[in-house]
This record gives sequence, structure tokens and C-alpha cells, in this order.
Amino acid sequence: MVPLLYFQLLSVALFGIGFYGVLARRSAVLIVLSIELMLNAVNINLIAAASYLNGTGRFAAFDGQIIAIFVITVAAAEVGLAFAIILRMYRNRGTVNVDEINLLKW
Repeated sequence: MVPLLYFQLLSVALFGIGFYGVLARRSAVLIVLSIELMLNAVNINLIAAASYLNGTGRFAAFDGQIIAIFVITVAAAEVGLAFAIILRMYRNRGTVNVDEINLLKW
């Protein structure tokens, strides 16, 4: 069995790459994809912890998988809404560059 540490290191690496993508990218589409990468890193960590701590303490057998399914569901809804907003911004402004969008300025 693969130790839990390896899954946690993979999760930290993916989360770090996603966090860097959110901070460094200018395109709204790439920012949304980076957020999805961060959410998938959390899912890997939850499922690995659920399989490693199967039924010990207050952590039931399928808690990690159930939470991961909820995270995937919320992420799918978030992507659909985010891409709809990005498409509307592109049609109104002609760009998806977050530096050039000044919707809240007068």
C-alpha cells in the first residue's frame, strides 16, 4: 500500500501549481482552470485520507469519498457559471484578460 505521505505531497504540489496559476495568469479561463486544479488537489487529499484512515476514530468509511463527490458537484456548477460570465464579458468587452476588464469602474 502506498503511504499517505505520497498522496499528500502530490496534493500539495497540485495545489501549489494551481495557486501559482491563479496569481500569475491574466486570462480568466486559465484562472478558472487553476481553481479547478486546486479543487482536485483537495479531492486527492480527501480520498487518500479516507482510504488510509478507514473507519478509525470519528472518520467513517466513506466520508472522504462523499465530501469529494460534493466538491466535484460544486466545482462543476462553478465552472458552468464562471464560463458563462467569461463568455458574456468577452462579448461585451472583447477580451477575457482580467487586467483590462474594469466593469466596476465608472
